[in-house]
Amino acid sequence: MIRMRTDFFSESLGMGTSMVVLMPQAAAGIGMEGADGDGSAAGAERGVPVLYLLHGLSDDCTIWERRTSIERYATEKGIAVVMPEVRRSFYADEAVGEKYWTFITEELPQLIARTFRVSTAREDTFVAGLSMGGFGAFKLALNHPERFAAAASLSGALDPASLSLDLNTGHLAERIWAGRDIAGTQDDLLGLLGAADPATLPALFLDCGTEDQLLDHNRRFLAAAEEHGVDLTPRLRPGAHTWEFWDQGIQDVLDWLPIRS
Repeated sequence: MIRMRTDFFSESLGMGTSMVVLMPQAAAGIGMEGADGDGSAAGAERGVPVLYLLHGLSDDCTIWERRTSIERYATEKGIAVVMPEVRRSFYADEAVGEKYWTFITEELPQLIARTFRVSTAREDTFVAGLSMGGFGAFKLALNHPERFAAAASLSGALDPASLSLDLNTGHLAERIWAGRDIAGTQDDLLGLLGAADPATLPALFLDCGTEDQLLDHNRRFLAAAEEHGVDLTPRLRPGAHTWEFWDQGIQDVLDWLPIRS
């Protein structure tokens, strides 16, 4: 596996940012000759499956490497892993701040497709994350189901309208949403479940500890999925909001993903 810490200028953010990319060494051609990067069959045939792996509220693009053995796990699966940095944005275009939703949905996948030998086919593209990143993973899956074959949330903050976001976080809610009601928006995951055609959605995996402070968020999401006939693999198991829990969880997510051989 080749590990790259990549620093670059983001047009949508208007500033420099970073990501960590893990690439299976046999497929780590950077700057693909003749690659179109547009999702065509030719590009997909040359590329390896890719997992976009999202960080939590107080983390950065290096955290998954520092707290888990994600490089070793990904090596065993033959999958590329892209770990972007979105600061404390809740994967949103912030009301007062930067356009992280635009970055994560438009600029980042285009940059990855142009730069790395990864597949752009839906069946080879996955997303997962923890806490705020679990919210981000399901937000991507529900708003852009045509892009992902599967999405997984570990201890996800899946109902941000119910969070006490100002507790130990400054004016986070004001900066992101400026007091706007998120009901009916792209951040309303429960509402998106109700509006979705279940047949079009990616496979969904939800993992949360029974001692986690976000357990109620996950139970509400599970109830909404059941109410609206959305197929979902649920797992509520002993554990809290800890890296020990997520280190095991990401291994199970990788086992669950339909990664082509």
